[in-house]
Amino acid sequence: MFQPVDSKSKPTSRQPTASLLGLLLGTLLLTACGSTMAPEDAEYAVPPVSTPGPDYLIGPGDNLQIFVWRNPELTATVPVRPDGRISVPLVEDMVAVGKTPTALARDLEDVLKQYVQEPIVNVIVTGFVGPFATQIRVVGEAAKPQAIPYKANTSLLDVMIAVGGLTRFASGNRAIIVRKTDGKDQELRVRLDDLIKDGDVTANVKILPGDILIIPQSYF
Repeated sequence: MFQPVDSKSKPTSRQPTASLLGLLLGTLLLTACGSTMAPEDAEYAVPPVSTPGPDYLIGPGDNLQIFVWRNPELTATVPVRPDGRISVPLVEDMVAVGKTPTALARDLEDVLKQYVQEPIVNVIVTGFVGPFATQIRVVGEAAKPQAIPYKANTSLLDVMIAVGGLTRFASGNRAIIVRKTDGKDQELRVRLDDLIKDGDVTANVKILPGDILIIPQSYF
């Protein structure tokens, strides 16, 4: 049989227990912490995957497929030379570096108008390298220091995967990113040890075109 319960000691729905109050308070604190990201954290947070990057600029070493509609004899696949120029049928030594594929196509059309009636040109880039100014450079105690072509939504973790991680002599949490802002170099401290060894995703930040990642050697 059920024992009668004293109505004076029975908790009511209007009076939450202490444990319930504690749970509610903890939830509110977590929500507040999650919604108050520091301005610098918001600025350097990793962007969504769907965010488009800046327009691609052609660089030395890129391969270009140039199609001229209804003129197959003028269609060609050419590399961008180290001097930043290309040569195609009827067009010699045109500067390609630093231009978008669309801008280069319009420039080619302007020249071809002398020989072809209303030319329509399409430029497709393959073997992406990009101009030197937008490449990401990794120096110091990386397994494979190198310059990496910038891609939209590149993160610090993406860069570390590309260079093969850190050497055993690296002081990852003393690494810095040198970023040019308004014509001046700005140094941003990053935590590579926390990111790679501890899996701390909060240490993963976005990378911008032209960033230089410097990884110092640890003290002995």
